[in-house]
Amino acid sequence: MYTLAVCAEMVFRDLPIHERARRIHDAGFQIEIWDWTRHDLDALARTPAAFSSMTGYIRGSLTDEAGAAELLRTAEESVRAAEHLGCPRLNLHGTGLDAEGLPVAPVNGTATGPMWLAAHRTLFQLAELGESAGVTFTLENLNTAVDHPGVPFATAADTLALVAAVDRPGLRMNLDLYHAQIGEGNLIELVRKAHGLGLIGEIQVADVPGRREPGTGEINYPAVARALADLGYDGTVALEAWASDDDGDRALERFRAAFTL
Repeated sequence: MYTLAVCAEMVFRDLPIHERARRIHDAGFQIEIWDWTRHDLDALARTPAAFSSMTGYIRGSLTDEAGAAELLRTAEESVRAAEHLGCPRLNLHGTGLDAEGLPVAPVNGTATGPMWLAAHRTLFQLAELGESAGVTFTLENLNTAVDHPGVPFATAADTLALVAAVDRPGLRMNLDLYHAQIGEGNLIELVRKAHGLGLIGEIQVADVPGRREPGTGEINYPAVARALADLGYDGTVALEAWASDDDGDRALERFRAAFTL
C-alpha cells in the first residue's frame, strides 16, 4: 500500500514548522515542506519526523538558459539540504514561484518549441544530479486557472510528456490531483496512465474548490484510493491542503479516512 504524508506548510499554522512536523509525525504521517531556506533545518532534523518531499530549487526556471543555470545551481544546494533531513524527493515546477504562488518568469500563451527543448535539457541534467546524489526530482503539474497563472508546462499532460521524454530514474512526476481536477479532470484515468508508464514519483491531493482536505468538495477521493490500490501503487500520497476552519486534526483524519480502504 501507499504511504501517507502531510504538507506541514498548510496545517497547524499557528505553530513553528518543527512543531508542526512533530505533530504530524505523532498522528502517523510523513512530512513535506516547501522552501527549505525559510526553515531551521537543524530543528527539523531533531524531530522524529520522516520527511517525504521538499522544494528542490531556490530560484530559476526551465524555459531559458540563464534561468536553467540558476535552477541547477540552487538544486545542488537543495540536494545538500535534503541529505540533512534524509528527504528522498525534491520537487520542481516549470518556473520559480513567488510567495503568492505566481511565476517569477510567466509565459504568455503556450510554451514555444525552444522552451520545450530547454526544459528537456535542464530536466535531464537534474535527473543526473538526482541519480548521483541518491534522490529523485519530481516535476509537479499546476493549474493556471486559479492558483498559478502563467506557469509553463503546467498541465499534467505537459508534465508527464517532459518526464517521459527525459526517461531517467532521477526524474519522476509529482501528480497533483487538485491541480489536475481544475485543469483537466478525468483523474482516475490520469493516474492509470501515469502509473502504467512507471512515472509517478508521488501523488498530492486536496479537494476542489478551496484546496482543502478530502471530503470538503467535489472529488471522490475514496474512489481514487480504490483505483490506486487496484493498480498496486505503493508510493506516497500527500495531503497538500489548507485545513478547513484551521482545524488541522480534523483535516488529517479526513485525509486518513479517504485513503484508508
